[in-house]
Amino acid sequence: MRLSSWKHKVTANWKVVENYFFMTFLQGAHMIIGVLLYPYLIRVLGKEAYGTYVFVFSNIQFFVSFIGFGFAYPALKSIALHPDDVEEKNRTLQAVFTSKVCLFVLATVVLGVLLLCVPFMREHALLYLTVYAVALHEVVFPSWYFQGVQRMRFVTYLQLAVRLSTIPLIFIFIHSPADLELYAVIVSVWPLLGTAYTVWYLKRRDGLTYALVPPGRLKTLFRDSLPFFWTSAFGTVKQEAVTLIIGTFFRMGDVALYDLANKLITIPRLMINNINAALFPDVVRHAEAGRVKRLIRYETFIGLAVVAVIVALGYWAVLLLGGRDMLGAYPLAVALSVTVYTWLVVGGYINYVFVPKGRYYFVTKNQLVALVTFVVCALAGVFVCRDIFVVVAAYSLSGVVEIVYCKYLIRKYRLYA
Repeated sequence: MRLSSWKHKVTANWKVVENYFFMTFLQGAHMIIGVLLYPYLIRVLGKEAYGTYVFVFSNIQFFVSFIGFGFAYPALKSIALHPDDVEEKNRTLQAVFTSKVCLFVLATVVLGVLLLCVPFMREHALLYLTVYAVALHEVVFPSWYFQGVQRMRFVTYLQLAVRLSTIPLIFIFIHSPADLELYAVIVSVWPLLGTAYTVWYLKRRDGLTYALVPPGRLKTLFRDSLPFFWTSAFGTVKQEAVTLIIGTFFRMGDVALYDLANKLITIPRLMINNINAALFPDVVRHAEAGRVKRLIRYETFIGLAVVAVIVALGYWAVLLLGGRDMLGAYPLAVALSVTVYTWLVVGGYINYVFVPKGRYYFVTKNQLVALVTFVVCALAGVFVCRDIFVVVAAYSLSGVVEIVYCKYLIRKYRLYA
């Protein structure tokens, strides 16, 4: 009976299961490929050059986050509620595309000014401009659309094929620190071929077309997305500020240490965080309190289990991937492992409680509290202890504060009622 019950649940929620599988498989495959390439890249590029690339890529993420502006959640909700309405899907796609084009133009102007004014950026201008190609992918590729129609299979096949095609190019052309810009071309510009194919696919398969729409049609989208923009902005600043602070006040070699630590926890973090993304289209329609509490409880157990695994095996993983010269990444990985638990649980509160009930600004407030916590604690790592571990630990602590604040908001406003 129990086995039959589980089979019934899986069958009834097959689209959710499939959506989760392909999102998890894709992002997990990306990270596994990155981990497998890491020993080669860290040795041929060197710790300093590789750290420089990580630093530049992290800087560009501020622009990517600005261009994204939190449009994904309102757009995803619209697609999930109207999966068969071609006109509504076209309106949503075109509104998001037009909005991102406007923000891309503004972001490009700002980047150009910074390249002229900031000595480090001016010195690495070509690298910045090459990596900035990822912003074009943000403008065009509607991952939120495929998630909303629960068709992540296409995204998985396409992006995995593009990612795999970069591997031979890396081994053929990347042999020394002098090849850093070429490496950026391979991993940032080459994938735009897949993005271009997506435009054709949506036109032929779903009848969707990319077009610019009048600014007046964007007001509602910007209004609905604004809380998520602040949420994304605070989250991005907090996440990318770790790399920014380490690269600015310490060394690029320390950035490479942090990057290796981050790689060790990113795979499990991405895999389990997709639980929230995959369940969102279904939960947003059936957000019963009892179900939400059970999901959060399960996610707590999963997150803490991953922390235990990182503590037990992280040392040997660092030794295998980076050698003894990179062992400083192990304590950083232990500190970062806490974020696997906090991202999963906080993501559950956002997807299962705040968004379904329309409390978008609670998400923003939560991220603001976390950002303030991080900044205050990270300052100790920079000016008092002069230790990058304190900066990383401050990042993990801010996630714990997020959980506490989410619980406070839920109790205060009786959101489970």
